Amino acid sequence: MTNSTELRPRPTPFYRWMVLIFISMAMFGNYYIYDSIAPIADMLKADLGFSDTNIGSLYSIYSFAAVIVLIFCGVVIDRIGVRISILIFGIFCSVAALVTALASGLEVMLVGRLILGIGAEPLIVAITTALAKWFKGKELGFAFGINLTIARLGSFAADWSPTWGSNFYENWSDPLYLAFVIGLTCVMGGVVYWIMEAAAEKKYTLGEAGETDKFVLRDVIKFDKTFWYIVILCVTFYSAVFPFRTFAIKFYMEFHGADRELAGQLNSALIFASMVATPLFGLLADKIGKRATMMMIGSILILPVYLLLVYSGISLYVPIIMLGIAFSLIPAIMWPSVAYLVEQGRLGTAYALMTLIQQIGVFAFNYFLGWANDFSGASAENPGGYALGMWILSILGVIGFIFAYLLRKSEKGPNNHGLESGMLKENA
Repeated sequence: MTNSTELRPRPTPFYRWMVLIFISMAMFGNYYIYDSIAPIADMLKADLGFSDTNIGSLYSIYSFAAVIVLIFCGVVIDRIGVRISILIFGIFCSVAALVTALASGLEVMLVGRLILGIGAEPLIVAITTALAKWFKGKELGFAFGINLTIARLGSFAADWSPTWGSNFYENWSDPLYLAFVIGLTCVMGGVVYWIMEAAAEKKYTLGEAGETDKFVLRDVIKFDKTFWYIVILCVTFYSAVFPFRTFAIKFYMEFHGADRELAGQLNSALIFASMVATPLFGLLADKIGKRATMMMIGSILILPVYLLLVYSGISLYVPIIMLGIAFSLIPAIMWPSVAYLVEQGRLGTAYALMTLIQQIGVFAFNYFLGWANDFSGASAENPGGYALGMWILSILGVIGFIFAYLLRKSEKGPNNHGLESGMLKENA
């Protein structure tokens, strides 16, 4: 007898794309909450006596929590299912925003950001896993792209909040309450997804959820040196970009004399560039190959950026555009390139390992950059104090360039993996 579920149709395109929009709203709220601290960094310092080290710690503790939960969240999501995972971790994110907004001191605010790290990264994993139930083949790549674009709109909205929500910026706490309200989309997205999936199961045939990326220790020793070149490029790149974004609004205000609205707009340029250019660079790599070369070009672009910001008198838009191109180019090429270097059965471990090490780097350098600013006395009265931190970020850029060069050199040799040719080779 034919199983009745086999006779059910697939969900209609309209239904599936509505699912995508609502599930992506959960990530929108998550990204907004994460980036809600940067626009008020100077207020936290002036009104609550926070140091730059304290401000960096608000981001570092998120990464600390993310490192811990990423080790086992794949197993948890597989066990309890993506539907309940999205709702539970979405609630974690919203609670985190409320705790942060209610805080009157560093300790409670750190607890809020710790809760955010516990919820946000598993939420992203669960949503990514769920998308495979609704989209297949070429649709899946496009769906992932739309999902990431909506998520990054959260960061973009947070950076622009001093412009569109200027009335909230008369004190440090109102922007955090605003982040809590916007962050309720994490819960709303989870609830709507639960309802839509439950309804769809009664009349449609759904696909299987994608396999979550899991960290398998025994697989780590089987990766070759080319993969580790990518990993080091990954950690140096993100450690140079995300900690800079932590302090960028404050830096633009105190070093370059920008007002809060303009500083937020300048910081948002990286996010906007990635939303527009990342898929275009991905398409270009699919067409011409040259992935190792393109990653090296992105690494070259980063090299002078931070020193230009403190030592040159050229327009701010020049280094910001250079960083925006690099921020679009390197991730667009780097993450898909792993499939060329690692066999299918170990891809989950490879991506989990890259994400873990990336978060460790972001954890360390958010704190380190804040410490460097405090050590040098960086402030509006002493803008030159920002130079030490910019040198640290530039050194990360140099290390990233070295390993991008080694990657390209390896891929030009006889034992290449096809990154330059664009032809995926069989991995041993």
